[in-house]
Amino acid sequence: MESEDSVKLQLEELQKLLGKKQKFEDAVFSLKSLLQQNYPSASPSLRKSFYTAICRVATVLKTRYTAPGFWNAGLGLFEQAELLVSDPSEKEHLKGCISQAREELHLEDNPTQAAQSAQNPVNAGYLFEGHLTVDPEPPQPQWLVQSNLLTTAATLFDAESSQGLAADDTSQENAANMLQDLLNRLEDAVPLMLSDGPALPKVPPASKEVVAKLPVITLTEEILAKLGKDAECAICKENLVLNDKMQELPCKHKFHPACLKPWLDEHNSCPICRYELQTDDHAYESWKEREKEAEEERKGAENAVRGGEYMYV
Repeated sequence: MESEDSVKLQLEELQKLLGKKQKFEDAVFSLKSLLQQNYPSASPSLRKSFYTAICRVATVLKTRYTAPGFWNAGLGLFEQAELLVSDPSEKEHLKGCISQAREELHLEDNPTQAAQSAQNPVNAGYLFEGHLTVDPEPPQPQWLVQSNLLTTAATLFDAESSQGLAADDTSQENAANMLQDLLNRLEDAVPLMLSDGPALPKVPPASKEVVAKLPVITLTEEILAKLGKDAECAICKENLVLNDKMQELPCKHKFHPACLKPWLDEHNSCPICRYELQTDDHAYESWKEREKEAEEERKGAENAVRGGEYMYV
């Protein structure tokens, strides 16, 4: 049996690896192995370290690595941990993690299949040039989605014109199902097909200098009282407790520093109110400034039109 100090060092190293996409799944499987070997005889302090690492896995899955292969790995860890922990609040939180993982994997109604998938993540691969890949299939490019939608539409219209009212119930049901699927996906594709202007640029990560200057506060009883008894970090969903370190955005919303940095790297916006921080991308900042000026001009024009309407009422 390894010493607890040694296990804690391994947990710290594994948490660092969780931030590297190529190492994430290996880190989760190593964490699961450590959990099985050491948790039953661990001290309360070591058990808390395990729980912290598992919560970090859940946070990374929610905010960064959302592909099915990653959720498969996380599901196996959450289910193992839920069997071992005894603290009621920890067990309840892990049940929520399991439920979300099953939902992400579309296995909510089939726990057995979900467990098998978690044990065998290679099933998340796809055929490419005759070989089964390890990684999940990447999303189709937008042009291919649009092409498939148009092809489906053309097939439906041809079938309708050739069969007319003579189509049987099965044919009509199949056509209706295809049409419904088409309508569900057109909402996303049509604006891009009809858009004359360039697509909105992807928001770059927040400026490292700006993030470094964000104030870090320690939660006192007074602050917790203002936040409310059920206050939580909106990123990791963990309840806030006395003496927690929190980083505050200019919009006054507060988050765990370890949660906030990866979130800002990926999204650069407050998870609650969508406030954006300054970036180091000058082209994006210039575009944002132009958009702000254009929006002010549009509002000015709308106000002028309304003012003219009122004059003639």
